[in-house]
Amino acid sequence: MTEQSTGVLLLVATPIGNLGDLSARAAEALRDADLVAAEDTRRARKLLSHLGVPAAGRLRSVHAHNEQESADWVVDAVRDGRCVAYVTDAGTPGISDPGERLVRACVAAGLAVDVVPGPSAVLMALVLSGFPTDRFVFEGFLPRRGTERRARLAGLVSEARTVVLYESPRRVHATLTQLLTVCGPMREVAVARELTKLHQEVWRGTLDAAVPHVELAEPRGEHVLVLAPALPAPEASDAEIDAHVTAALEEGLSTRDAAARVARDLRVPRRRTYDAAQRLKRAPS
Repeated sequence: MTEQSTGVLLLVATPIGNLGDLSARAAEALRDADLVAAEDTRRARKLLSHLGVPAAGRLRSVHAHNEQESADWVVDAVRDGRCVAYVTDAGTPGISDPGERLVRACVAAGLAVDVVPGPSAVLMALVLSGFPTDRFVFEGFLPRRGTERRARLAGLVSEARTVVLYESPRRVHATLTQLLTVCGPMREVAVARELTKLHQEVWRGTLDAAVPHVELAEPRGEHVLVLAPALPAPEASDAEIDAHVTAALEEGLSTRDAAARVARDLRVPRRRTYDAAQRLKRAPS
């Protein structure tokens, strides 16, 4: 690692399962850091031991419940010219893991922040899914219950981008069942688990087949669900537009208002509905 004239907060990505995925740069960063902050110091200690890197006097705990308070000492350490390396249990800190608040605090203080990139369950599952990768959205873990969960699920119904979700083995069946309910049986999905590990599995199919699949499979490890983009709704036919416009005109709406309402209801260009309204208005009764 290059020598720093000032301190830096260094987010270090760690393996999501296979220790062989730890990069040489990540190992160097953990070896050279003045302090190593960790979501779970026990896991971090094992990782450092695997690398032959001493942990004594350098390891500090920063997890979801103390991250806000820990940001103060991290900022002070970086301001004092020290390199603070932060690791979470697996993957890149800040992605469905603590780390975001540390970054915000250092950025707000005008201090240096850098990342040592590495394994990513999001990108790995996305690429393995076989779905479009040019546009995607990462939803992380959905809210467990309530209005917010229902709203987030409803937002996926017409999502035109590939969607990546995280889910625990205990809740994956319930989440897939709800996705089946809101998105319909033929929406395609990939269910990935144990990524980079010995029993890695990526199952691909439709939501109506995914639910029984996870019922039969032993829940093991964090799951990544990749939902295919929603197919565009078929455009309304001329006959369907005529029927809706006729009904609107019979209610007493003007040509303009009937066209506007039908265009909104059927999600078609207003030009089509206005032309239909003019034609039907002139037609003999």
